[in-house]
Amino acid sequence: MTMNNNDKAVVRVATAQFFSGTDVAENLQLVVHYMREAAAVGAALLVTPENSNRVRDYADRDECFAKSEPLDGAFITGVSAAAAELGIMVALGVDVRGEQSPDVHIASVLIDATGEILHVHHKTVFWDYEYTLFTPGTKEIEVIDTRIGKVGQLLCADGIVPEVPRILALKGAEILVNSLNSRGPDEMRVHEPLRAIENHVWHVAANTVGGPADGYPWTGGSQVISPLGDILANAGETEEGMVWADITPSTSHPKRLRDIGDLGVFRRPDLYGELVADIGDHVVADMYGPVPDGTEPRPVRVATLQTSWYHSTEWTLARAVAQVGYAKVRGAQLGVFPELFIHRSGSIAEDPAAAAELSASALAALQAASAEHGVWTVVSLVEQAGENFYSTAHLISDLGEIAAAYRKVHLSEDERAWATPGDEFVVAETPIGRIGLMIGNEIWLPEISRILALRGAEIIAHPADWDRLEAPTQAATERTEENRVHLVSTARTDNPAGYGSQIVVADRFIPGQPIAVMRYPTAYTSRTGFEENIFLDLDLVDSHSKVQGYHLDPLATRQPNLYDVLVADQEGHPE
Repeated sequence: MTMNNNDKAVVRVATAQFFSGTDVAENLQLVVHYMREAAAVGAALLVTPENSNRVRDYADRDECFAKSEPLDGAFITGVSAAAAELGIMVALGVDVRGEQSPDVHIASVLIDATGEILHVHHKTVFWDYEYTLFTPGTKEIEVIDTRIGKVGQLLCADGIVPEVPRILALKGAEILVNSLNSRGPDEMRVHEPLRAIENHVWHVAANTVGGPADGYPWTGGSQVISPLGDILANAGETEEGMVWADITPSTSHPKRLRDIGDLGVFRRPDLYGELVADIGDHVVADMYGPVPDGTEPRPVRVATLQTSWYHSTEWTLARAVAQVGYAKVRGAQLGVFPELFIHRSGSIAEDPAAAAELSASALAALQAASAEHGVWTVVSLVEQAGENFYSTAHLISDLGEIAAAYRKVHLSEDERAWATPGDEFVVAETPIGRIGLMIGNEIWLPEISRILALRGAEIIAHPADWDRLEAPTQAATERTEENRVHLVSTARTDNPAGYGSQIVVADRFIPGQPIAVMRYPTAYTSRTGFEENIFLDLDLVDSHSKVQGYHLDPLATRQPNLYDVLVADQEGHPE
């Protein structure tokens, strides 16, 4: 451990990717080989893939138990001995026997540089087939104070869902160590960098790579990621090997999200009670699992009505009204406008009252257009109520009536200069489906889309103003993947990311799908900078297919009894 110019402790961390076969002794030597390589470059920590002990070729749970490792067995004790010899910490992915047969836990064993086992984390969320062989972990999710900083452990599918990384971050983790055994392209591209960004934490991920040529290969992509989402090292997707990088664990605090501010202020745990309710106590409980065969489709044609302030307010409003008419011509039933599109970017704080007056006239014009053309619209505007101003998304019916209104709950530091936060999430029951509403940078908070999904949303309408490229390519994609709900994001044409509008589809699981499609939802995008719209037919039934395979349902497999910290205030007290 060294110090940088800002007196921050610098730690060198390494991640190795390889394929473990059926010979456990040989696999032990492979792990020790990479430990020696990591020690040789001065790394204080090595992360290895999930089930580094052995490939999973088990016929059933009994065979899995027989061929998995006891904590005091030769594989783990061998790694511990090497850790003590080399003076290096290891986050070891290993399948560990439970207290009784046939229970086996997918585990991350955190071993100190003295060889002592510091903590064993049991994976809480499984990838599909794993439910047929292993027992999900039910232990408290803990952060371990170590010689290199505060470490949180997770394993692969623990990061497909948002809860485990968020809990670790809220409990003070500075470094996430993630052992994976994944064949999905989404891990390297979405889950790993996003969990770093949205929790402002370092993330060291190690994935299996390669494998027998008669099957879909494990995809590697082991990497070291900063709290800002910067990739400091990546091992690629095809070859075995090790990469390393220097990190500063203490810079994971304070947890400030770019262009948003303090994560603790941005979150609203006082409104997150549904996250700790029993999994059967939600509207979505009727949607768990696969869609029954023979279910009739429920098509809805949606449109992204992409625009923003351009030339003049009068021109912008005229174009918005015309967009509703064009949506009707294209057969759209629901159109979504961008975030605060009628206003010049950054202008609202100068005079919120004038912005609210302009918004009120725009709302009336768009209500009339919705009624004239028989199109439902979502319109993001400034709302004034008494002395307070809100960033509000209005759901306008095809009769021109306000069917629902959502006052943005989560506000950035800039928004707090003029807006008051709302205090209620909204899912509206309509003739064209259950529509949830969220606005702008709330895409960075997994809590809101999770709550909308728990309330049974079939479409989430999202007026957007992308603040960085990762907002659409990672965060928006993840919100559909972790909730299996259609997401319609319409972006301002002048958004800072320079990226167009996007619709992410809740792809229904179909036996025989490529692994990539099972995991990584389809996204449709438009170009930006001008009025290019997406018109797409969505089947609401797809949002009722909550499985990513035969067994993994990312909502039904949640363990809310482990999630109390999600509803605690910044001092750790329940709200």
